[in-house]
Amino acid sequence: MAMKIRLARGGSKKRPFYRIVAADSRMPRDGRFIEKLGTYNPLLPKDSEERVKMNMERVQYWLDQGAQPSDRISRMLEAAGVVAKKERNNPQKGEPGTKAKERAEEKAAKAAEAAEAAAAPAEEAPAEEAASEE
Repeated sequence: MAMKIRLARGGSKKRPFYRIVAADSRMPRDGRFIEKLGTYNPLLPKDSEERVKMNMERVQYWLDQGAQPSDRISRMLEAAGVVAKKERNNPQKGEPGTKAKERAEEKAAKAAEAAEAAAAPAEEAPAEEAASEE
């Protein structure tokens, strides 16, 4: 039986509240679980102690039994200092989307045209000044 430590959603529409549970990985997200290990309330401020509550003894027990934490739970455990921090590499995370890239290209093209337009009259101006001096 593959065990997972994961979030089970509760709360009403647009008001999420999660239970941290130890469950069989084959069970549905909000379905049957073996043990409730804590709670997570994302609506509270990040610095609040009430945001994440975990029974660390039971979490450690399930980790020792081979339970795999989900990505979000592993981040919470890293913040609590229970699990060593993993190195993550997502090179596409900071990359802008296609529309943003198109807008940036258009902006660069307009800036180049404006620079050319500003440079062209500056080049013509000395010739006109020389003609007016005569």
